[in-house]
Amino acid sequence: MNDENGTPDTSKGPRPEPLRFFGTTWVNHDDGYAARRAAVSVGALVAAAVSCLVLRFAYQGLEIADVGSAVAVLVVVMFAVCSALAFNHTWGSFTKRPDPERQASLRGLLAIGFVGSLLAYFLRSLTEAPGEKLHREEYDQARAAHKKRASRRTGNPSRKRRS
Repeated sequence: MNDENGTPDTSKGPRPEPLRFFGTTWVNHDDGYAARRAAVSVGALVAAAVSCLVLRFAYQGLEIADVGSAVAVLVVVMFAVCSALAFNHTWGSFTKRPDPERQASLRGLLAIGFVGSLLAYFLRSLTEAPGEKLHREEYDQARAAHKKRASRRTGNPSRKRRS
């Protein structure tokens, strides 16, 4: 009945796209959906806190190396700006599909601003599975289009009246 992703076996109609950490439990909010959301929230927050701790150690390493205040300020500003941009990009990707070319060009910036991405993931998982709204809209549109196509195919097409 279900495949390894937890997708319901429906022979007719579109299939929901699985989300990371959630599979297709976002469709009906079943199979531990609430527990998964809580785990993702806690996990993202813990990962962001640990990441900030690691960045603090890196900053202390710069202080020990005595690289100068200008370099230390540049590093802090770089991580702050990249985190803000990564947060904004990640938050936006939950409501619309990102452009693959732009996504590839921002890969380095997103890697540097990983704390911002983790915080966006944490905040979104407080209300829904990250990306659920976008996937639900697309899935509902696909189901409506399939229903419309399927409802037009009634009767025998050879007996169709031609004018």
